Amino acid sequence: MASDVPSKADGTAFSAFGVGPLSEGRTEPDPPGVGLYIHVPWCLRKCPYCDFNSHALRGELDEARYLQALLEDLDHDLENAPDRLVETVFIGGGTPSLLTGETVAALLAGIRQRVALAADAEITLEANPGAVDAVHFLDYRRAGVNRLSIGVQSFDAAQLQRLGRIHDPRQAMEAFGAARSAGFDNINLDLMFGLPEQTVAQALADLEQALALAPEHLSWYQLTLEPNTLFHARPPALPEEELLWEIQEAGLARLAEGGYRRYEISAFSLEGRRCRHNLNYWTFGDYLGIGAGAHGKITVEGGVVRYWKERHPERYMERPGVGGVHRVGKAELPLEFLMNALRLVEGVEEALFCRRTRLTLQALEPALSRLRARGLMEAGRLRATSRGYDFLNDLLLEFEHDG
Repeated sequence: MASDVPSKADGTAFSAFGVGPLSEGRTEPDPPGVGLYIHVPWCLRKCPYCDFNSHALRGELDEARYLQALLEDLDHDLENAPDRLVETVFIGGGTPSLLTGETVAALLAGIRQRVALAADAEITLEANPGAVDAVHFLDYRRAGVNRLSIGVQSFDAAQLQRLGRIHDPRQAMEAFGAARSAGFDNINLDLMFGLPEQTVAQALADLEQALALAPEHLSWYQLTLEPNTLFHARPPALPEEELLWEIQEAGLARLAEGGYRRYEISAFSLEGRRCRHNLNYWTFGDYLGIGAGAHGKITVEGGVVRYWKERHPERYMERPGVGGVHRVGKAELPLEFLMNALRLVEGVEEALFCRRTRLTLQALEPALSRLRARGLMEAGRLRATSRGYDFLNDLLLEFEHDG
């Protein structure tokens, strides 16, 4: 990605590059709250479809050293977001459930010492069934984690093997039960469809098992072949487009029947259980990002800044806070905003675009008028119609071309 701001080579604050914290000229009376993303980059084994910044763990995990690096990293980031209320925390990976409850408790305690954490903050931790046990879940809950996201992916033993997962269906269901026993009343399950040689019946069987557990939230998404993954280099036999469409249509109907409302492309929840942390992303809110390979976005006096941290865990721990910075140009802002906001089934109000980008709606013309005339976007709101939602990537290209 091109950048007109130097790399954060010495771990200093963004203000050193002339992009100070949100202050004069803001269009909102008070800076809105921010999210905090924390990346844990290790897994027991790298899955063949995964393109996230994850590394197979070799030897013992030095939790104390990584914890210290995370808190030093946060100290750097807070120079750009003074007095911003942190409303959500998301500990993702990798496999965060490799961390002990003691480390997670120390991490959350260190965060509370440094930021104003909302009393009702949503605090999520990702867990894999093959890397956790009931003792960990209890400790996470006692530490203050109040939302668990469990990476099940499938309840089919053969598919789990194809996906390189280290758990079996029994362990997946036991992990969910352990989470409930630990007191978690807000649980997400990650589930894939479009798996190698998967039939409609098999995909729906996976979905039925997930619904039987009655999680508060489901992330149900299609397996895709991402660059720099083993599956991309050696593609498995995936279902044809027509079959994928049939799976999706049947699955959407079953989820709706089960009381799960689709509010984003691959996110479904019971009433009042949407993921607040991800909603902040999709509404172009600000968030801090700490940990190896983490990304963040902050609104500053000069506009919007995106930044990222060193990806390699060892180099990250040697110099926490090192990474890169990119000031988002005015010409980029419309597409950046819409790539997030139009993922939402309900879209967003037009005024939010103006508040978050400091641009007028004129910045979206003439693409917006063209798309509304073609029935792909609604009038009076930044929202794709049902037809436009089915072809969202093509719709977004209209704004890229105008930019």
